[in-house]
Amino acid sequence: MTDQPVTILISALGGEGGGVLADWLVDTARHAGHAVQGTSIPGVAQRTGATTYYVEIFPRPDSELCGRRPVFGLYAVPGGLDLLVGSELMEAVRQAGNGLVSPDRTSVLVSTARTLTTIEKMQMADGRVGDAALLAALRGTAAELELLDMAALASQAGTVISAVMFGALAGWAVSSGRLPFSRADYEATIGRGGKGMAASLRGFGAAFEHIVGARAQRQAVMQVADAVVQRSSAPLAAVADLPDPVAAIAALGHARLLDYQDAAYAAQYRERLARIVAAERVAAADGAFAASAEVARWLALWMAFDDIVRVADLKSRAGRWQRVQREVKAADGELLRIYDHFKPGVPEIAALLPQRWADRLQRWDRRRIARGQEPWALPLAIPSHGVLGLLALRALAGLRGRRRRGSRHAAEQALIERWLAAVQQGLAEDAGLGLEIARCGRLVKGYGSTNERGKHNLLHVIDHLARPAAVGDATQRAKAVAAALAAALADDAGVQLDKTLVAHGAPPRPVAAQPIRWHRRRPAAAGAVPPH
Repeated sequence: MTDQPVTILISALGGEGGGVLADWLVDTARHAGHAVQGTSIPGVAQRTGATTYYVEIFPRPDSELCGRRPVFGLYAVPGGLDLLVGSELMEAVRQAGNGLVSPDRTSVLVSTARTLTTIEKMQMADGRVGDAALLAALRGTAAELELLDMAALASQAGTVISAVMFGALAGWAVSSGRLPFSRADYEATIGRGGKGMAASLRGFGAAFEHIVGARAQRQAVMQVADAVVQRSSAPLAAVADLPDPVAAIAALGHARLLDYQDAAYAAQYRERLARIVAAERVAAADGAFAASAEVARWLALWMAFDDIVRVADLKSRAGRWQRVQREVKAADGELLRIYDHFKPGVPEIAALLPQRWADRLQRWDRRRIARGQEPWALPLAIPSHGVLGLLALRALAGLRGRRRRGSRHAAEQALIERWLAAVQQGLAEDAGLGLEIARCGRLVKGYGSTNERGKHNLLHVIDHLARPAAVGDATQRAKAVAAALAAALADDAGVQLDKTLVAHGAPPRPVAAQPIRWHRRRPAAAGAVPPH
């Protein structure tokens, strides 16, 4: 604990019980033997002014101060606030606008619920301020931002919003360690209130669990990110000569491809990325290397395409078993059985075969489909909790070496080179055009039909909007490519993409052939009523 008071500002609307909340907080500190001071500034009726309560709590108990007394302030000052708790989004932004929220110190707990201001209601049209703008203002100023719908939690618990705000505040204080009070200390304060205690405790508990859970989840994510960065320290040396805006992403991509395939494959990634960096160094003088950073991200994901070998590898790792145990909350001594369901079809098998064999197998499957049959597939349920099931998965994962000799690997590499060549060509004409083509790499994602559709969309955009033969100069083509990317991401069916292509002078995507299956109608059973 520090020797500086913990400073807390509570921002509420009239009638929400902000004064009760401040009293609860002061009462908790006093019963725990800590010096505390609270002041309030009442606002005007409801939404024409803020109602704020300011509390300072000394984190060390009075018993450790040897008779000394801390000196407290009466009002929050810019740069000196540790926590802002807001019951309404606009009010929290208003306090941030007053300079009370600082990015190096202030945590913000705020409700996502809105109560419209008088100015918003007075407009002839829709005068509401968008939530996105309000949240952006808080994210740009707060050191830490926790969002929850306090109004909804209060309604579910059948209590007032002040109890929910108290639970959120307590969850922040306990999980961050900023105040030395336990959850029981805060709940005991509510218990001394008497009337409505059960409902207040329900609202308190819901908000407390939400904040503690959110902080724990964020810490877990940060631990995973730190572990990834540590594992990528060796690949970082392999990309050390790349520009700083590219090196951090490239290090992660290099590590991913080492794990996915081998050192030679990771070196190929590094060589491809170096070509783009060299092209952008000539094209753009700003040193941002925006196109190279985009390529570093999407190239790594594309080169590590999902296949049955990768799936088997991930499903048979020790960390996966531990994760499943945590997710199902399996206690020590309880039996846990995991069945992994696979349904490999001709595309998955052909992917690992040489091109000649793959073509023959795919022609056989296409003939079956043309006759009205379903595509061939082999449903499997592998008990990966057992020795035989785990060995089967590891044997499948051991086919990693076959991947580079398979037909899909060759096809993917050829498509990757087409995309990279388009990026280089675009950079040679205009840095903006090269950047937009690089961003189109995000179209290739997922697996199966989603992955194939993304690749077809990418190639169509490159061939008909990005190339010099397309209509317009490099700047116009950059805008067209950007519009096509946005349309493709907004609509899985591709309707918006086709409209955008036509609007920019390009042909729509060709209609993919779909087999028509005829099903023989079964004769009606005797005595059955025919459908109308």
